[in-house]
Amino acid sequence: MKVCSIASGSSGNCIYVGDEKNHILIDAGISRKRIVEGLNQIGVAPGELDAIFVTHEHSDHIQGIHMMVKMFGTPVFATGGTLDGICMKDAKGVIGRDKLYQLYADEPVWIGNIKVMPFHMSHDAAEPVCYTVESGGQKLGVATDLGMFDDYIIQHLEGCDILLLEANHDISMLEAGKYPYSLKRRILSDRGHLSNEASGQLLCRLSQKRLKYAFLAHLSKENNYPQLAYEAVKCQIWEEMGINTLPFQLMVAERDKPSPLVAL
Repeated sequence: MKVCSIASGSSGNCIYVGDEKNHILIDAGISRKRIVEGLNQIGVAPGELDAIFVTHEHSDHIQGIHMMVKMFGTPVFATGGTLDGICMKDAKGVIGRDKLYQLYADEPVWIGNIKVMPFHMSHDAAEPVCYTVESGGQKLGVATDLGMFDDYIIQHLEGCDILLLEANHDISMLEAGKYPYSLKRRILSDRGHLSNEASGQLLCRLSQKRLKYAFLAHLSKENNYPQLAYEAVKCQIWEEMGINTLPFQLMVAERDKPSPLVAL
């Protein structure tokens, strides 16, 4: 399995996952140009994509979908509520219904040898899901835009070799920042986003026997920054687990450029 975060943050998200035969994206929330550039950097032609799996219909997750479908005919998989949201934002009718495929939480979708499992998450969208991806006995978890986590989320993320996990904001920066009160409450709610501390707490709840790489993802531009997220999550893990060395490689998925290609 190969994984690359092409873009990650409150302004746009796109993750590549593939094996020797199949290639998918999870979200396409940046321009077609940036998606193509990111794929080219890791040696994947955009016409080779087998599917785009969408977590939810917010613009930072679907911005580039319409042009990817128009230029390359890439099929799009999402829940019914998310597909409705994509169509509502397709004012020019670029995406034909023949390119849209409805999926359901807790029911796997197979793309060749790649197994994609959608599962429910709590976020202020129509019908949002997170995903795990399995191929060749290896497992990736993508869990961003989480307002909260529970045993159901943990169960789905158990046993991952690679994890992309939201660390959206520093609570103090958010509370002291310029956002209106209503937006701050939404972000901090159970249908908002995970803080750095909550991200570390979730990592501590997961068995780390197989975990090799953890990317901190979907950082807020206004209420977080990479070094702060990294240190906050690392210290949370050290404190809760009573260790001083992480048992996996912790990285921050960047907003404006692709991460290193991780290959297992």
